[in-house]
Amino acid sequence: MKIQGHAALVTGGGSGLGEATARELARLGAKVAVLDVNMENAQRVAADIGGLAIHCDVTSPESMQAAIDQAAAAHGTARILMQIAGIGSAKRVVGKDGNAAPLEDFARVINVNLIGTYNAARLFAAACAKADPMEDGERGAMVFTASVAAFDGQVGQQAYSASKAGVAGMTLPMARDLAQHGIRVCTIAPGLFATPLLRSLPEPIQASLSASIPFPARLGKPSEFAELAVHIVSNGHLNGEVIRLDGALRMAPR
Repeated sequence: MKIQGHAALVTGGGSGLGEATARELARLGAKVAVLDVNMENAQRVAADIGGLAIHCDVTSPESMQAAIDQAAAAHGTARILMQIAGIGSAKRVVGKDGNAAPLEDFARVINVNLIGTYNAARLFAAACAKADPMEDGERGAMVFTASVAAFDGQVGQQAYSASKAGVAGMTLPMARDLAQHGIRVCTIAPGLFATPLLRSLPEPIQASLSASIPFPARLGKPSEFAELAVHIVSNGHLNGEVIRLDGALRMAPR
């Protein structure tokens, strides 16, 4: 799919990997809607790239549908979904106080990362499936965000790893499901990236994390994630795949 001129939705587009992806899409000529729960961030990015800022909670069917409708009114039916919104968590199953981890903490991460991804995907796909087919019968493409934690999660990452493994696990069946509509589905599983969260850590910790990556021994650049995300959209034979983007990193237990 040629990106230029097409409408794109970027959830979590107000910061980090989402912001980089929104900027790269705009650079390539897409009409970008920046969706985020932080409206200030969304407006900042949208203003910079000539896009549209929309408040959106991916866990809410009503909020997600309203965002899709608002973006469509401004840009036309979206052909591209970059589902990047997500949250992290670190909770041991049994805490130092001997008590079990709160169930609501686990449920919240699953709700945002996994159910939120499915919610965004199903509503995007329903609208995209009604659009006219393009070259090769393609109608659109979705890129999800998992994590290397889906495959080698660390101590305390039960909720995060489970949520991201769920995203990775539904990629192929969703690609098969939506093949009849000409909608492709792929997932990127990033390793350690220089997002605002990691950049907020003390320099010695950042250096230690960088040294754990075989090559290149540095944190990933958000622009590198964005470059892969847009390549997936433009390469029509990429479908149903989960791609690790991690510099050959395999996470240690802790």
